[in-house]
Amino acid sequence: MTKELSLHHITKAANSTKDKPAALFMFHGYGSDENDLFSFSAELPEELFIISVRAPQPMQPYGNAWYTIHWDGSNGKFNDTDEAIASRDKIAAFIKEAIEAYNLDAANITLLGFSQGCILSLATALSYPTLAKNVIGLSGYIDPDMLIAGYETADFSNLNIFISHGTVDQVIPIEWAQKTPEFLNKLGFNITLKEYPVGHGVAPQNFYDLKVWLQKHI
Repeated sequence: MTKELSLHHITKAANSTKDKPAALFMFHGYGSDENDLFSFSAELPEELFIISVRAPQPMQPYGNAWYTIHWDGSNGKFNDTDEAIASRDKIAAFIKEAIEAYNLDAANITLLGFSQGCILSLATALSYPTLAKNVIGLSGYIDPDMLIAGYETADFSNLNIFISHGTVDQVIPIEWAQKTPEFLNKLGFNITLKEYPVGHGVAPQNFYDLKVWLQKHI
């Protein structure tokens, strides 16, 4: 029942008697596609309508990105912030489209992102805090430059966030992720980073922990 909306995506219907099921939106990492995180869907709560989204920028020879990473910067890699902000707003618009197109519960939306998808999920939720109820951020961090102006004064009281990271992540250093709880807690959250002894990926214990957390919050 996948429909033509502004971003390419695949879906898994909810096993629910509710007229408007809760929904989980998946946002993959740099160089991947919508099939990556969708592999989790069979193990997630059946009452969720799951939508896995493809990033808008095709890469060569394969894969997709939410924004360009300039690997040849003199001080290391740099995010294209303008592209990231554009993708942030594309995500926000797409979520609203999908809620209407698939008749979803707008008050029970979860964003799940990995790596670049995590960065954008956090940026979207913090910029538009009424858009999502929950965010699961895997192997990413917060880039304040990707947040909407004035985010500091927003009401985040109805937003729940789970964040995790590998302690030996070779792509995004654990030190970057360790700044995330401090940033969020200044906004009124009470969050601890969940750390696992893995690289840039999702450990089995991490997946178990996010499932338990998700079940409590949907």
